[in-house]
Amino acid sequence: MANRNSRLINEQELIRLLRLREKKGYTLLYDNYSAALYGVIRKIVRSEELAQDVMQDAFVKIWRSFDSFDDAKGSLFTWILNVARNTAIDRIRSQSYKQTMNAQPLSSSSPGMEMSSATHQAVDHIGLDTVLPLLRPEHREIIDYLYFKGFTQTEVAENLGMPLGTVKTRVRMAIDHLRKILK
Repeated sequence: MANRNSRLINEQELIRLLRLREKKGYTLLYDNYSAALYGVIRKIVRSEELAQDVMQDAFVKIWRSFDSFDDAKGSLFTWILNVARNTAIDRIRSQSYKQTMNAQPLSSSSPGMEMSSATHQAVDHIGLDTVLPLLRPEHREIIDYLYFKGFTQTEVAENLGMPLGTVKTRVRMAIDHLRKILK
């Protein structure tokens, strides 16, 4: 997805261009981050066509709501990743998505069963392939439900048949472990 003529840019310079609503800033943002965002979106929505649509929606949201970005609260990448992730989760929770998924014939294979190599590379690009396996299996499972599938903690507890307090504790422990790994 990255343009071969694109260049890496200092994050502060990119933020400056985006705040000025410079088209160049938006182009650089897309060229430098689209592969990573697409990988996360694709893992959540599990459909190539839908992932492309969500990707477009996410970049429109990023552009329109950039004034709400606060670099004192976190990095640009973290912010755009959350916008993309939330856009994907909103889409899979929408009624139209549920109706579309229910209308698929039983003979079709599950859209989430295979991950393309491009998606795998994009997910690896942001470090998920190297960090998630370091978590305990029960923590990794909960992070998968919460982060990639868009479940609430209550829904995770119901799905896994465990008390909500246990889910909350495991989430806290997983986040603490991820913080240690990423430092």
